[in-house]
Amino acid sequence: MDELKVFTGNTHPALAQAVTEYLGIPLGKCEVFEFSNENIFVRILDNVRQRDTFIIQPICSPVNKSLVELLIMLDALKRASAEHITAVVPYYGYGRTDKKDQPRVPITARLVADLLTVAGANRLLTVDLHAAQIQGFFNIPVDELTALYLLSNYFKGKDLDSPVVVATDIGISKRARDLAAKLNAPLAIMEKRRVGNVDQADTLNVIGEVEGKVALTVDDEIDTAGSLVGVISALEERGVKEIYACCTHPVFSGPAIKRIASCSVREVVVTDTVPVADDKRVGKITVLPIAPLLGEAIHRIHTGLSIGAMFE
Repeated sequence: MDELKVFTGNTHPALAQAVTEYLGIPLGKCEVFEFSNENIFVRILDNVRQRDTFIIQPICSPVNKSLVELLIMLDALKRASAEHITAVVPYYGYGRTDKKDQPRVPITARLVADLLTVAGANRLLTVDLHAAQIQGFFNIPVDELTALYLLSNYFKGKDLDSPVVVATDIGISKRARDLAAKLNAPLAIMEKRRVGNVDQADTLNVIGEVEGKVALTVDDEIDTAGSLVGVISALEERGVKEIYACCTHPVFSGPAIKRIASCSVREVVVTDTVPVADDKRVGKITVLPIAPLLGEAIHRIHTGLSIGAMFE
C-alpha cells in the first residue's frame, strides 16, 4: 500500500479522511484553493511519480467549482507523472442530463465524461449512476458501485411488517426490484411524468398493491424532495400503513429538508456520497457511511482484485 496515494478536493474531505482511515494510510497532501479572481490553484505536495493515485471528489454543491477542482487536480497528477489516476466520484453530477430528450439540448453527462478523460483520469470509480448508459460515455474503465446492499441490510435489521418496495419512477424500477428481492418483499412502481425543465414531477398512478402495507420508496437521489412528497401523498391515498424512504445520494437542495420534516415519512435513509450538513440531519434523516465500500473498492483496484466479487 506504500505506492497508493489518495487525495481530495474541498467538496467532501470528511469522506476522503474516512476512506484513508479504512485503508490505513495517510491522506495525500495537496493545496487546492481559489484566488481572488476565482481561478482555482492546485499543488500536489506529495511525490506521486509512478504511484497509483486516487482523487475523491463528488460533483455536488457547489457543482461547477467541484467539477473544475477535480479536473485541475487530475491534470496536476498527470503532469506530476503519476502512473495511474482514478477519479473517485461518488456522486456524478450532471448525470440526469444523459440523453437528448428535447430539441437543441446537450448531453452534459457525456461532456463531463470527456472532460474527466482529457484531464487525465485513467479510471472512474462511482456509486449508483442516475442511468447505467453513462458508463458507455467513457473510453476508460468505469467501476460503478452500489449502495443497494448497505440499504437492504439496514432495512433487514428493522424487520418491517408486510413491506412493499416502491420505485419512485419507472427508471429506478430495476434497482427497486433488486432491493425488493433482498427484502423478500413485493414491488410497486410509481408512474409519473415530468413536465418541461421544472424541478417538479406530476405523480400519476401506482402500479402494484400497496394497501395496508409498509411502503419503502427507492430512488437514486433526493434533490428538492418534491417527487418524494408527491409519491408519499399518492401512497397515503392508497391506504399504506407507514412510509419509509431511501436513496443513495442526499442532494437535499432548496426546500428538501423542510418538505421531509413536514411530510408523513417515518424515516429517510441515505448514504454520505455527498456531504450532509449538521443542520440537514433532522430527526427523520439517517446517514449510512459509504467510506468502507469506497475504501474496499480502492484497495481492490490497487491490488488487482475483482470489484464484482464484493457484491457476490
